[in-house]
Amino acid sequence: MADCLKGLKVVDLTRNLPGPFATRLLADLGAEIIKIEPKNGDPGRAFGELFEALNHGKHCEKVDFRSAEGIDTIKAYIKDADVMLDSFRPEVLAGMGLDAATLHAINPKLVIVSITGYGIADALNESAAPWTAKAGHDINFMAMSGTLAQLTTASGEQAMPNMQFADLAGGSDTAVIALLAAVFAAKNTGRGRHIAVSMTHSLYHHLVMPKATANMMQDISGRYPAPQQDFLGGILPCYRLYKTQDGRHMAVGSLELKFWQLLCRTLDLTEYADAHWQRGFMPHTAASKLAEQAMTDKFASQTLTHWQAVFSDVDACVTPVLTLAEAQKHPLFAHQDKYQATAGWQVLAGA
Repeated sequence: MADCLKGLKVVDLTRNLPGPFATRLLADLGAEIIKIEPKNGDPGRAFGELFEALNHGKHCEKVDFRSAEGIDTIKAYIKDADVMLDSFRPEVLAGMGLDAATLHAINPKLVIVSITGYGIADALNESAAPWTAKAGHDINFMAMSGTLAQLTTASGEQAMPNMQFADLAGGSDTAVIALLAAVFAAKNTGRGRHIAVSMTHSLYHHLVMPKATANMMQDISGRYPAPQQDFLGGILPCYRLYKTQDGRHMAVGSLELKFWQLLCRTLDLTEYADAHWQRGFMPHTAASKLAEQAMTDKFASQTLTHWQAVFSDVDACVTPVLTLAEAQKHPLFAHQDKYQATAGWQVLAGA
């Protein structure tokens, strides 16, 4: 896949995580990345190993963004670029003289992608507009989108994630999809465009499943569920985490009846084989609660290592909850590179 975007030239003005990860994905697909940093460098450089993982293979250059000479340097790269990415607040590009009108006068085919926290005022209703100039980080975008509140413990306590969902799913991945679509259109029309990616809105868009299942659960129970009471939030015996004897967890994803029945046979709990939502035993029913308790007691009777061995050859959608250190050493990721990266795609046929 490293030749797929060969010939695509990208000017990257972004910093920290969302933009650099987006251009890392493009670089992995063969794009040429010119990373332009301020004189004091991308703040991400302070993280050393992370910066190298995100930016290796890119052409990095530092310029003075506050000087006419620095802006001219950026414009020179823009002349034959296909894409420019930035992650400034909405008014900053125009303040530097790098607004869309100016850049499209230099290069009509240029696709400009601005990764923002809350979007651009002109594209939102008036009540949302005040948010577009606000500063924020991943935790803020997750909080405002409703995503952070979905990450709660079984007892309803708020969890603090160590994974940057807004930056990566809401920012990087969405930006890559948008810019590739726009580049495709520019090839056909000869006209570029300026796209604003809102990490908050994109992450809200990703909540398609909780939105739908919460409404479904409200119809069933008569009340809007807390995240841990949602259909896939742990209320189903067939789709939840179970604690093991040593305080670890097994992830049970036996959502379909055939997997649930195999799970019951494997655990010698066949009396609960029909206590499944596809048999009409929805959450909160007596049969569902009895099955959950039986599963809880069974998994708590042995260690994680024991259950790993039991389910190593049982295809019931049951897996251990690995620590990051364990995942890094797992055979699934044996092909990771020196930056501990693994591409999310595999070429099965073709060039």
